[in-house]
Amino acid sequence: MPTEIKAPILRLHDVQIAYGQIQAVKGIALDVYAGELVCLIGANGAGKTTTLNAISGTLPIRGGSLQFQGQDITSLPAHLRLRAGIALVPEGRGIFTRLSVEENLRMGAYTRDDKDGIEADLERVYTMLPRVKERLAQVAGTLSGGEQQMVAIGRALLSRPKLLLLDEPSMGLAPLVVEKIFEVVQTVVKEGMSILLVEQNANLALEFSQRGYVMDGGKITLAGSGEDLLNDPKVRSAYLGEEAA
Repeated sequence: MPTEIKAPILRLHDVQIAYGQIQAVKGIALDVYAGELVCLIGANGAGKTTTLNAISGTLPIRGGSLQFQGQDITSLPAHLRLRAGIALVPEGRGIFTRLSVEENLRMGAYTRDDKDGIEADLERVYTMLPRVKERLAQVAGTLSGGEQQMVAIGRALLSRPKLLLLDEPSMGLAPLVVEKIFEVVQTVVKEGMSILLVEQNANLALEFSQRGYVMDGGKITLAGSGEDLLNDPKVRSAYLGEEAA
């Protein structure tokens, strides 16, 4: 029997994004498959965050198309993309600083009405992120940066996403906190969730990712397995702070 060719859960085709007259993303193609952790690395201003915002629906695209689970979502509003299974943890976390930690988490489930499922998912988040459970009644704005990042990830997981978009989850955080966050990332990927990760720490991103894309000046300039990109002299020179051989 012929081998079944799996379709990607997310496919970007010739995607172009602009801010007024400034073209930030210049016709990129990108795929993410089910149960896969894919990273998008590159210098500041390369278009990485812009790409994630376009996928989540918070930013319109000027050209090209977006497909999710085989359906065209190019014109689908952001709230319907969330219902379809795409959740974004934005750069800077985007938590509701005046709400409690528990209220923030429950906001992630606002599209759901399965009360038993929501409670079960809350318990799952508490198991993965015990520090969050210890602070449920605390006002979220008084948490440390690492704790806020954990809350942001927990809130996204409460929507039961099929695709999780993570934008710079390690930024400004202590190494032990980063280790915990990537432990959670590995856990949900093993359970079948797909993740598209934008991460300034290219070494960390490539180490954990099955595949990666390198973005420069609004274009995809390299693509390959995480291991291949980690060992690529150009990538090591440009993003890992090592001199090319």
